[in-house]
Amino acid sequence: MNQIVKPAPQNTVQWPDFYFARHGQTDWNRERRYQGSRDIPLNATGQKQADANGVLLRFLLEEAQIDPRELHWYASPLSRASETIERMRAAFDLPLRDTVYDKRLVEISFGHLEGRLHSELPQHMAVAPGRRDADYWDFRPQDGENYADVAERLSEFAQTLEPRGVVVAHGGVLRVLRHLVEGAEKVEVLNWDPPQGVIAQFSGGAMTLHAAQKTW
Repeated sequence: MNQIVKPAPQNTVQWPDFYFARHGQTDWNRERRYQGSRDIPLNATGQKQADANGVLLRFLLEEAQIDPRELHWYASPLSRASETIERMRAAFDLPLRDTVYDKRLVEISFGHLEGRLHSELPQHMAVAPGRRDADYWDFRPQDGENYADVAERLSEFAQTLEPRGVVVAHGGVLRVLRHLVEGAEKVEVLNWDPPQGVIAQFSGGAMTLHAAQKTW
């Protein structure tokens, strides 16, 4: 049975090696809408991306001679992430550990901006990736979060992340992970467009992106 884990405050941050996949595409991703904490499902393209990521992960584990039964699986409870991880797990024909759904992995909340197109918002309300400066890390929209908030909850999550973990979550989460784990500059990650249909491997404090074979 899958588990729902509630966040608990922690202190020391230590990141083991792990694999990360952003969820597959949704209609709101395709339309360039602020999605945030809204529970928007995968579209057909996103489902194919998730399937391909499962095959890619199986290949990466075979190359590294890692038994999939040793993996610890974590995901955001939003349906676009939960469907992605279940489709990835379907690539393995052996029993796997249960998925732990952790609220600390939910996408950054954009508050009252959610559902709005990137292109329709004036700059005083939000700045789309590509035009942000480092100060945007602390920008909090009405009823929403800033990236510092996400960094705090991910630092807490790090205390429960087991070695050889697989994490499936969101683009904003991956931005923050690059800063926390890799030490990438805030302005770099804020303007980076986290890809879908790839697996990010974090090892030794560095990130390597592995692309799935495109079938969509």
